[in-house]
Amino acid sequence: MYSIIVVPPPTTGDENTRTQYRLAPGDRLVFGRSVPEGGLLIGHDGVSRRAGEITAHGTFWTVSNLSAHQTYVVENPEGAGEHIKVAPGRLDAPVPFEFSRIVLPAAGDLLPLEVWAPRHDYLRGEDGTDGEPTAPAFSVDRTKRYFAVLAALCEPRLRGAPHAPLPTMDQVVERLRPAWPAASRTSVQWNIDYLAVKLRLKPGPETAEPGPRLNGKKESLVSLALRFDLVREDDLVVLAAPSGQALR
Repeated sequence: MYSIIVVPPPTTGDENTRTQYRLAPGDRLVFGRSVPEGGLLIGHDGVSRRAGEITAHGTFWTVSNLSAHQTYVVENPEGAGEHIKVAPGRLDAPVPFEFSRIVLPAAGDLLPLEVWAPRHDYLRGEDGTDGEPTAPAFSVDRTKRYFAVLAALCEPRLRGAPHAPLPTMDQVVERLRPAWPAASRTSVQWNIDYLAVKLRLKPGPETAEPGPRLNGKKESLVSLALRFDLVREDDLVVLAAPSGQALR
């Protein structure tokens, strides 16, 4: 069974015909400007002859940086700016992202090498039936208004812009109107304060210096929600006009 899919950087004229490389567990794929048959050829003068190697390991993969001087960055396009750096000469660096983009600096260009790890293995069966059930880490009700507020705050970064600024209060109110016509700045702020208590966030400072409040309540809520998957992209349906039951 294939576990890793690699898509090479686009070149002129082949945007719609890029070849995918499918790796089974144990397979290796060398990439660079001059590679052996079966490798991933990247025809750019700024890429090392043997730039790196991807190795499939069941449900995850590793990348080796075979260049002598250039650091590579592996990004999580679906995360809030998550990335890892792979130093020159680093071998078999494990990549924790399901969908990743290896960014190769190449003489003024940044070449994206996309990698998917779509295979997932899960534990079968439920927890043991003896004793009390485990309490959930975070208890959220996706039918409540506070969850719609949280989804509206997370939406810009879930839509593929990991460094996007958070929406303003007025933008949140406008975004909530289809599913919550009576939304207002006061009611949205109340729900933000409620979420901060419900999710047990540490209280912010009483005063803040001018400029972006990276430790502000909204930023802390979004960071927590995205890191622990409290809100996913498919949860954004709560922001649409209701077909039946309204938000409570």
